[in-house]
Order: sequence, then structure tokens, then C-alpha cells
Amino acid sequence: MSSETETIPPEETAELRKNHLKRKRLFIGLFAVIIISAAAFMAYWYLYASRFVSTDNAYTATEVAQVTPSISGTVQEVRVVDTQTVRKGDVLVVIDEIDARLALNQATADESHARAQLAAAQADLKKATVDLQRRKALIDSGSVSGDELTAAENAHESAKARIDEAKASIEQARARAEQARVDLSRTVLRAPVDGVISKRTVQIGQKVQAGIPLLAVVPVQDIHVDANFKEGQLTHVRPGQKAEVVSDIHGSSVVYHGIVDGFSGGTGSAFALIPAQNATGNWIKVVQRLPVRIRLDPEELKANPLQVGLSMTVTVDTASGQ
Repeated sequence: MSSETETIPPEETAELRKNHLKRKRLFIGLFAVIIISAAAFMAYWYLYASRFVSTDNAYTATEVAQVTPSISGTVQEVRVVDTQTVRKGDVLVVIDEIDARLALNQATADESHARAQLAAAQADLKKATVDLQRRKALIDSGSVSGDELTAAENAHESAKARIDEAKASIEQARARAEQARVDLSRTVLRAPVDGVISKRTVQIGQKVQAGIPLLAVVPVQDIHVDANFKEGQLTHVRPGQKAEVVSDIHGSSVVYHGIVDGFSGGTGSAFALIPAQNATGNWIKVVQRLPVRIRLDPEELKANPLQVGLSMTVTVDTASGQ
């Protein structure tokens, strides 16, 4: 059998070579773009991006003020509700003052009685002093016996002792009266700081005990962020560095500008109720997180308020504040 040799027309051969050359140039261009992009990314990372550390394991927090009665009694008024904004010194709760008022009246009466006793003792001392001086003047003439002089001296010393006793009674009554005045003032519970009322459990007519919290005042104007960074992220983080903070509640359209205030004294696991037992034989290394406190700009907080416990995303510029 004979075979026929197929020939490719010259114009098709030229077209194939042209397409091959075009593909080759495209591959070279693509490779160049990849190299340039990789180099640009490396430069961007080294010169800019590597200076930032970020975490979304961050939450708002503040030092909540507990409102706790110092005396026991029956609640007469509750002037606030949850979510209400209050100013420092505003009246929150009023406890019935009858018992405290009676205690103050009794203490005041005791103080007055003690002062009367002091006046009587001073009069007795004056009389005893005169009697003693008279008997001393007559002792040489024999008109006064030794027993009479001794009795006069004893009466004089007793009068002096009664004065000391009356003065001690006055001080004791005065101290009770002062305590009663303090207890009376404590029947009115006021806001210790500016903030928002939270966790109100007290009701009118409720019998409250000293030391049991009734409500809390959250100073939202002083909110900060606790950012839990992985330990490996904190190599270059220092107090004073700038941070940008974004909240889930407001979204990325609102950016808070903060400052790194400091670091917690230990990791979350170190302060856990049941700390990890790393000394056991089956120990597995777990990357730890250390809370970093971020102070926020008060004016930005005023413009876009936050509440305690909100989720945040924190980015720290490790090249700032140095």
C-alpha cells in the first residue's frame, strides 16, 4: 500500500509560528507579572504590613461601680431604672430613715444627758474644793479632826473622778451621735460616678441588707478595650503605641483611635478558675493569649457610644509611639 504525505501550506505554518510566539510572550508576561506582584507584596509586607498586628478576640470593658447599702433597712424609693443615664451624685435609692432618725435622737439625748452630768460634777468639784480649803485652814487650830479632813479630801477626789467620768460619757455619746448622723445620711444612695444604670435588682418595699449590691452604674464614657492577642503577636507591641478599633455594632464605617495602655499581669488560662496542669506527662502546648488594654478617645466614644462586652477588632501599629 502506498502512503500519502500531507503537506502544510506555508500560510498555516506561519500562523502556527505566530501563535506559538504569542503564547510564549504571554507566558513570559504572566511570569513577569507574578514575579513583580510577589516582589511588590514582599516589599509591602516588609515595609508596611508587618508593622501591624490584629485580633478580633477583643471586647469592651470598664470598671463598673456597684451601688451597695452600708446599712440595712426597707427601701422607700427607687428613682432609676435600667438603661437610665445618671450623673455623679444623683439620688438612686432611698431607704426608710425612721430607724436611723430614732438612733440619732437617742444618741443626741445621751450626749445632752452626759453634758448635764458634767455640769453637776463640775459644781460638786467646786463645792468639794471650797470645803477642803476650809478644813485645811482650820486643821492647825484643832477645830477640824483628821477624819473630817480625810473625808473632805476623799470628796474632792471623788468629784474630780466624776468629772473625768462625765467627760468620757460625753465623748462616747458624741461618737454614737456622729455614727447615727452617718447612718442617717446613708439612707440615701447616690451615683458614685457618671454612667448608665444596669443590673437593677432592688424594688420599693424590699428589705435590704448592708453589703448586698442593689444595682450597678456603668461609666460608658470610660470604656476601654481588652484585646486578647496571641503571645507570638506581642513581640513588638509596647505601651503608648497607636491602635485602630472597629466595633461589630457600628461596623467598619466607624473607626476608633486608641492607645495601648498596658498588658495584663497574666494570661486568661493563668487566672482561670481551674488553671491548666502543664506539669502532667500528657501536656500539649497551646498558644496562649494575653489581654492588652486599649484606651479609646473620649470624644470618639461620645460621638459613637459603646456598651460593655461588645465584640471589637483591634489593629496595633507597632511602629508608632516609639
